Amino acid sequence: MRVDTSLTAEFAKILFTHTPTNKERTAARRGISDFLASLLPVSLGSLPDAGKQAVLDNFLTTASAENTALKLGYLSHALDYDDYHAAFRGHPSTVILSSLFALSHALGRFTIQDFLDAYIVGVEVAGRLGRAIGTRHYSMGLHSTATLGPLAATAACCRWLALSLEQTQIALGLAATQSSGLRAQFGSATKPLHSGFAARSAVNSVQLAMANFPGQESGVLESFLSVFGYHAEQPQQLLADWATPWRIIQPGLEFKRYPTCGGTHSAAEAAFVLRQRCFELGVSDFYTAIKRIEVSFPPGADTAPNICHPVDGVQARFSLEYVIADALVNGSLALEHYTAMPVNSSLSSLAARVERCPDFSAPADELDPDRRFHRVTLFLDDGRKISHCVTRQETAATYTDVDKKLAVSLALLPSAIAEQFSATLTLDSDKQLQQLASLLCS
Repeated sequence: MRVDTSLTAEFAKILFTHTPTNKERTAARRGISDFLASLLPVSLGSLPDAGKQAVLDNFLTTASAENTALKLGYLSHALDYDDYHAAFRGHPSTVILSSLFALSHALGRFTIQDFLDAYIVGVEVAGRLGRAIGTRHYSMGLHSTATLGPLAATAACCRWLALSLEQTQIALGLAATQSSGLRAQFGSATKPLHSGFAARSAVNSVQLAMANFPGQESGVLESFLSVFGYHAEQPQQLLADWATPWRIIQPGLEFKRYPTCGGTHSAAEAAFVLRQRCFELGVSDFYTAIKRIEVSFPPGADTAPNICHPVDGVQARFSLEYVIADALVNGSLALEHYTAMPVNSSLSSLAARVERCPDFSAPADELDPDRRFHRVTLFLDDGRKISHCVTRQETAATYTDVDKKLAVSLALLPSAIAEQFSATLTLDSDKQLQQLASLLCS
């Protein structure tokens, strides 16, 4: 009998060969808390969302694990407040957890340690896929959450359900062939729908494989990396040094402190510093004192936050101009400023004074996204100029209090519902997992 040594086969095998420890499971519980913090305000109607009702009306979840996964994927990414993984260059947990919760609820499987381990494996796969696909995948206009997410989530579900190696290979191939999603949809409700579609694809892929659907067992992952890598792919990254350390630990999940595109966060933090400096200089009326604003960054570092003149809060998430204006004036980026409501006209007037100035002395963002920075410079009406720079590394290294973030989201809910979710949050028993899955999926 011929032994399959293809990349797809070796990758399928490795999904089952390493067992996380309690250290990784603690990190996974934190990821689930962040998932809930991002999902609940829209899910339970505390904050408005333009696409939610259409999703619920058109993808009925009754007895449908795939539609439940789609719903959870959409809702958990609707605020663009969910976690990010640098190597993945996208949002892994929204897809992975939406798929796992949907299948857990549908199949009645609630073994908490196995669930957490599957999630950890999914994050491992997400980080590895990001490295393996190379840097051009994203820069060419593809949305990694949508294109790589189905594979990461499928891998997690295969681990969770203990599929055979043959079934796992087929499921991965089915997920790969469903990969799609364009960054051109950023700033609309289609971006979180990408996450929903990715989660649905994962569930579909696993269900078909379990039903012995006859897909290709070998060669699909190889083809996926070749087609979508644009000659920058590194297939060896899928297998090398697996889980040493686990990627949920290093580089780890990055938890957002602000409900805007991650590509705006360093600019916002530079603006926070400049706001304080303005106060120290006796400047308090930013609308009259600031003549113009420059924001500089490596070439291409504004490919995601590319909307200059947003009309609503969803578009504003992807506007360096609006985020900088909001940070300067208010000293924060409030959730309610970045929902499907019209932008603030006063903030828009200040945002119109922001000019993007790529720094061509810096390496292009495509070459090394981790070296991204934002330098914000204020030109005051009295001739003074003040500037501050914050790097992506500095932003990523700053601690995010996920428990506080979740508490803020729970406070937006009716108290009885908040109490039900609060009772599940330690996730230290199968019963709590069952309760949480029921709350999310029913």
